Amino acid sequence: MKRLHTATAICAVALAAPLVAPVLGPVAAPVIGPAFAQSANVESQPRAMLLGTPQSAANALSKAGMRVSLDQALSTPDLRRALSALYQDGGSGPLVIALNGTFAHGGGQTWLLGSDAAGQPTEPDLATVGGVGVGLDTVMAIAARHAGHALILLGDTDRNPKLGAGLEVGIGTLDIPQGVTVMYGPATKVSAFAGGALAQRGISLGALADAHSELKAEGYLSATTPFLPEETRDAGANSPSSVPPSPSDTGESAAWDVATKADTETALQAYLNRFPNGVHAEDARQQIAAIKAEPNRAQRQAEDALGLTRDQRRQVQRNLSLLGHDPKGIDGIFGPGTRAAISDWQASEGAAKPTGYLTAAQVAKLDAQAAVRQKQLEAEAAKRKQEQDRKDRAYWEDTGAKGDRAGLQAYLDRYPDGNYADVAQGRLDKMDAASHERARHEDRAAWHRAQQDDTVDAYRQYLHDQPDGAFADDAKMRIRQLRGGPEGPDRQAAQAGEEQLNMTGFTRTLVEKRLGQLGYDPGQADGQFDRQTRRAIRRFQRAAGLPPTGYLDRQTLVRLVAGAGQ
Repeated sequence: MKRLHTATAICAVALAAPLVAPVLGPVAAPVIGPAFAQSANVESQPRAMLLGTPQSAANALSKAGMRVSLDQALSTPDLRRALSALYQDGGSGPLVIALNGTFAHGGGQTWLLGSDAAGQPTEPDLATVGGVGVGLDTVMAIAARHAGHALILLGDTDRNPKLGAGLEVGIGTLDIPQGVTVMYGPATKVSAFAGGALAQRGISLGALADAHSELKAEGYLSATTPFLPEETRDAGANSPSSVPPSPSDTGESAAWDVATKADTETALQAYLNRFPNGVHAEDARQQIAAIKAEPNRAQRQAEDALGLTRDQRRQVQRNLSLLGHDPKGIDGIFGPGTRAAISDWQASEGAAKPTGYLTAAQVAKLDAQAAVRQKQLEAEAAKRKQEQDRKDRAYWEDTGAKGDRAGLQAYLDRYPDGNYADVAQGRLDKMDAASHERARHEDRAAWHRAQQDDTVDAYRQYLHDQPDGAFADDAKMRIRQLRGGPEGPDRQAAQAGEEQLNMTGFTRTLVEKRLGQLGYDPGQADGQFDRQTRRAIRRFQRAAGLPPTGYLDRQTLVRLVAGAGQ
């Protein structure tokens, strides 16, 4: 008499119920799996009733040792009769129930709709759906009788029927009994899984779920116990099992494929447990060692699964910068600088062990915090600008508004980028024009050359050539401005910093437009940063509490552009 492990017995029922008129074919005669053909224990003998499932799936499950019957879609009464037969049949072995069809949920429950649901005079609603569908709570109750080795597969055909009040299309939140596993997804993928990976022996449901992320898995997921263990049979003279399997029949290739697809320590160790001296045993050990050695591996894989685009990564970097965590660049590439910034932010949020990798919730939290911080910064800048404008106006009234050269120049000395700087400069220009008329030709030419160069050396040369020139006082004053102002010794460093940003013409134009929107009057938005643009940049930097260099650095650019789309 053959000997069977109870855990190898599987009864699988697949119910397919699309919302179309069913075309019912004859029920195929049971196909007995060869490994269990002579079993005397009928209750533990694996069975599979497949309804609306491809013949290929039936063949694969038959080869795996299940008795298989095949049929097409069923109406609601037929679905109930099939489940009733399954319930009354009982059995002691593991159980697989596969339901392929159209689902509806509402009120905390989910139903599989029968093929007769579409022919009703009124659309099914929360009160009437029980008449045209089978509740998954019934299916769960049947599976619960096989706790610890019960698998429910739910395949959604992605149809979109019209439903009444209280119902929505699809699978809702499931109340899964203890010891029951549920895997669900598109009907095509569920059918492929049932006829492929599920038929492989010696692999746990945990490893299968890891390797088939296209299906969602919930409930009980054993990481070590094979769902369909290796066959164990007594050898006899007439027993086909007395012939040793060939290497191609051992299942090692399939087990290794599952382990590498899952890429987890659990799946790789499951392969080693079965094949400690297998062809890929050394590779499995090396991969396990690499997994153990990699810090924050699970967090990295979780972030990879988010599939962040280059633009989304740039936004993360902008958000980090706004919150005071410098990512060392806003290029959409998460290098060491960005990882360190993420870790700093996670630590500031109270994380016991910052990883440097983001979850979906953390990405959303960064967005929310940066939006709040941007508004705070804009409000602070607006307040500073208001105070600066008040002081600017008061000083203008005391100096430049009087109209004399000394007053105009005093205003420009204190507020070279002030609100009245253009007016003051215009009036001084008119005075200069009168001085030009009185100046000698050589004086005029020398002064013009100095203004064109607009450097300390150029104005010193003018004073050397024209010590008593009409513009001597202007030259001295301009020298003082260049030495002490934003165009002094730090000008080259600030200019070099701006050049390193590698801004496109579009970005430069966007900066000018943003300055204009904020009331700093940069002149024409043409992507060319002239003296008026530099003045607008300095005014913005002062209001924002940044060094007023007149040149863009990363922080100034982030502060300007971050709010451009809001």
